Amino acid sequence: MKEFLKYTLAAILGFFVSSVIIFFISLILFGAMLSAGQKPAVIRKNSVLKLDLNQTIPDRSSNNPFENFDPLNFEFTTPAGLNDILKNIEKAKHDDNIRGIYIELGPLSPGFATLEEIRNALIDFRESGKFIVSYSDELISHAAYYLATVSDKIYLSPITEFQFYGLRSEIMFYKNALEKLGVEVQVIRHGKFKSAVEPFIQEQMSEASREQIMTYMGAIWDYLVKGIEEERNIPADVLNRIADNLEIQNADDALRLGLIDGLKYEDELLDELLNLSDLSETQSVRFVNMSKYTGVEVKKEKPVDNKIAVVYALGDIGMDLTGGATGMKPGKIAKAIREARADSSVKAIVLRVNSHGGSVIGSEAIWREVKVSSEVKPVVASMGNVAASGGYYILAPATRVLANPVTITGSIGVFGIIPNAQELLTRKIGVTFDVVKTNEHADFGSFYRPLKPTEREYLQAGIEENYEEFVQYVADGRDMEVEKVKEIAEGRVWSGINAMDIHLIDGFGGLNEAIDLAAELAGIEAWDIKELPAQPDPMEQLLKSLTGEVSMRLIKKELGGAARHYVNLQQILSMDRIQARLPYFIELY
Repeated sequence: MKEFLKYTLAAILGFFVSSVIIFFISLILFGAMLSAGQKPAVIRKNSVLKLDLNQTIPDRSSNNPFENFDPLNFEFTTPAGLNDILKNIEKAKHDDNIRGIYIELGPLSPGFATLEEIRNALIDFRESGKFIVSYSDELISHAAYYLATVSDKIYLSPITEFQFYGLRSEIMFYKNALEKLGVEVQVIRHGKFKSAVEPFIQEQMSEASREQIMTYMGAIWDYLVKGIEEERNIPADVLNRIADNLEIQNADDALRLGLIDGLKYEDELLDELLNLSDLSETQSVRFVNMSKYTGVEVKKEKPVDNKIAVVYALGDIGMDLTGGATGMKPGKIAKAIREARADSSVKAIVLRVNSHGGSVIGSEAIWREVKVSSEVKPVVASMGNVAASGGYYILAPATRVLANPVTITGSIGVFGIIPNAQELLTRKIGVTFDVVKTNEHADFGSFYRPLKPTEREYLQAGIEENYEEFVQYVADGRDMEVEKVKEIAEGRVWSGINAMDIHLIDGFGGLNEAIDLAAELAGIEAWDIKELPAQPDPMEQLLKSLTGEVSMRLIKKELGGAARHYVNLQQILSMDRIQARLPYFIELY
C-alpha cells in the first residue's frame, strides 16, 4: 500500500510539474511568435490589398493576436478594425507596391455606417488611378453590393446568389411565451416611442414603433439606392422595381440588368487580377490582407508634438461591475477621457461612439467627463453604426457631432424594467418565499412578487427625473430650447439623415472627418493619433483567451447566428433598473 501511494503521488507531482513546464514553454513560444508578428511588414511590388467583408469589422482593431491564430501556418490573423482599414486604404493610395484593391464580398454586413466609411475611403482611393475589383462566389447582400458599386468592376461567380430585396427590420416578441412561463415584466417608461419594452408586453409593434422604424429605415434605403444610382447609372425607380418584383433570380439576371460587369469563375478572376497587376500567368496574385498591411510603416517627414486623442466608447453601457467583454465599462472610458484632457500634448479629443446605450448611471459618468473636457479643448463626437439613447447621452456635450447618413441615433428616452416571476416560482414550480424586513419596502425590487402601487410611483418619478435631465443635457449641448428637444425626443429613433434635419448632429462624416475637424478646431496642421483606452497587454489577452472568452467562442460556434439572442439575453439580465437604451436590438437586413 505504501509503495502504491508513493508511486501515485510521484505520478501526480510529475504531471503537475510537467504541466507547469509545458505552460511556460507555450508562453515563450507564443511570445516569440508574437514578436515575429509585430515586425514591420514587407510588401512586394505589384501586390494587391485584399478587403475581406466575410468577417466582422470592429471600430477598433484588437491587439489580441490569439483571437484568430492559425496553428497550421503559425500566423496571427486578427481582423483589422475600421480604424486600421481606413488608414490602410489611405496608405495604399500612395504605396507604389500596391497596384489595386480586391474586395471579397459576402452575405455579412459590418453595419451600414461602417460600410459607408469604407466606401468613402475607396472613392478617395480611386483618385490614385489604381484599380478596385469586387467579387463573390457564394452570396452577395444589398449592403455588400452598395459598397461594391464604387469598384471599377464587379464580378460574380455564375452560381452566386444575389439578394436585392430591400430592407427589413424584424422584432421578436416574448409576451405569450412569458405568460406561459408565468413571468410578468413590469415596465416603467417615459416616451411614446420608447418601445424597448414592447417585446415583453405586446404581441406586435405599436403604431408609434412601426412609424419610427419606417421613417429611419426608409431614409436609409433611399440613401443606399441613390448611391447605387450614382455609381451604376441605374435610376432609383428601376432599382426599386427590381427589388419589388424579385427580378434577380440569379447572377445572369444581375448582369442583364446592369448591376454587375461580368460572370467569372475564381480562376478567371485570378487571371484578370494577374493582368491588372502586371504579373505573368506563371505567377500568383500577391494578395496582402488588411491585418498584415497594418504593419507597414509610413515614414514621417519630421517628428510631431501635437496629438489628437481618439477615445473609443463601444458596446452597451453597463456599470463597471456589469460591463463584460462585449460591453462598455464607464469608469474605463471616463478615465481615458480624463487622461486625454490632462495630456498637454493632446490638443483635441475625438469620442468615437458605437453604442445602443444602457445604464443611466454609467452614461452619466461618461457625460460628465465629456462636458468638462469640452470646456478645456475641442471634443468632436463621431458616431458609428449606432449612437442612440445612452450612446447619444454621453456625446451630447461635445463641441461638434458628426454622423453618417445611415447611422442610427436619437432615442432620447428612459425606461425601467423589473421581472415578476411569482407565478412561475410559486404556482408552476412550487417554490415559495418568506421574508423578514425592518421596513415596509425593504424587499423592493424582488423578482418573486409584483410591485406595489407606491413602488411603481416611486420608480415612475425616477424615470421622469432622468428623462427631464436627459432632455436638458441635449438642450444644453445642442443649444436648443427644451421644448424643441421634447418634440423630437420621447424615445424616437432617427437615421443620420433625419438627425441632421432636426439638429441632433452638426454634419455628415466618419472617423477620418471627425479627426480632421478636431484638428481644425484645435488650430493644428500636423498631428499623431493617440488611441484610448489603452488596450491590454497581449499576454494578458492570452490569459483571458484561456478563460472566459473561450466559452463565448464555443457558444458562437454551436449557436451560429442565434448566438446574438444569447448575448442579448445576457445584456437584459445584467441591466440595472433604469436604462437609456435603444427600443430594441436593431438589425436591418
